[in-house]
Amino acid sequence: MGLFDFMIVEIAMDLGTANTLIIYDGKIVVDSPSMVARDIRNGKIIAVGKEASLMQGKTHENIKTIRPLKDGVIADFDASEKMISWFIKNIPELKKNFFTPALRMVVCIPSGITEVEMRAVKESCERVNGKEVYLIHEPMAAAIGIGLDVMQPKGHIIVDIGGGTTEIAVIALGGIVCDKSIKIAGDVFTNDILFYMRTQHNLYIGDASAERIKIDVGAAMEELEEAPDDITVRGRDLLTGKPKEVRIAFREIARALDKSIQRIEDAIMVTLSLTPPELAADIYNTGLYLAGGGALLRGLDKRISQKTDLPVFIAEDPLRAVVRGTGAVLKNIPKYRSVLIK
Repeated sequence: MGLFDFMIVEIAMDLGTANTLIIYDGKIVVDSPSMVARDIRNGKIIAVGKEASLMQGKTHENIKTIRPLKDGVIADFDASEKMISWFIKNIPELKKNFFTPALRMVVCIPSGITEVEMRAVKESCERVNGKEVYLIHEPMAAAIGIGLDVMQPKGHIIVDIGGGTTEIAVIALGGIVCDKSIKIAGDVFTNDILFYMRTQHNLYIGDASAERIKIDVGAAMEELEEAPDDITVRGRDLLTGKPKEVRIAFREIARALDKSIQRIEDAIMVTLSLTPPELAADIYNTGLYLAGGGALLRGLDKRISQKTDLPVFIAEDPLRAVVRGTGAVLKNIPKYRSVLIK
């Protein structure tokens, strides 16, 4: 231990398209939408996270809400750096420090990311005083977060449906044997709902309303054992221009999302078809694990199970499985060195 090691602060970060989560000292200290609001006149960031997401769809021309990450990768370098730095500075335990501490960070990234995109994530973290930055692939972090022993010579398949990407990976011996990353995930579901409301009900709604519909009555199948109650959706009538409201049931949303879910199913089938036979034999016993916000879609586990003939398990806290796994790796970097991308 060097003299300055006690001054290094360790944090684990799940930098997601929709939400950013940070673990410090074993606890989740940041769980916020990945969003910033910028004043266009002077370029200043005026709100980050929850405050910025409340402004979404309600701003005037001088204020713009931006999601710095698109499809799990950094789209707006400046905004993402300011967002990361703001989140870190607002960790309650770090606010007490007079100076910015040096950081040891483990950050998770999508598995389909390019070298250039990887460097962008790394540089963003180094600029906020990240002295040691380790990267880990999302499906690997999710597997560790669910509690799977990824180091064993045993195959597991994990499907992580996030905001920007769906990551499907077969994992064994601390490595990803075969994987597929597709850009169909929570954001596409939200757009499917917007499109459906416009075409079927002539109702123009905002992203935030579509997101709420997805959470309240989102479903992957038209037949559910426990059906959610219908909800009222308000927006603007495209024909008359007046505000109006419509009642929406989960069956309609299941129809709206059907094509996108089919594409996720196809990607799972492709991944299974590429799996070496010995690992396929393991997977037949261990089943398929779902993580990420998309795992909360009602009936999705049953639908995937019917498609793949595998038992499907949902992580107990799917939204936080990835960051929990990242936190577990942070605690024991030597053990997990082989799963990290230096």
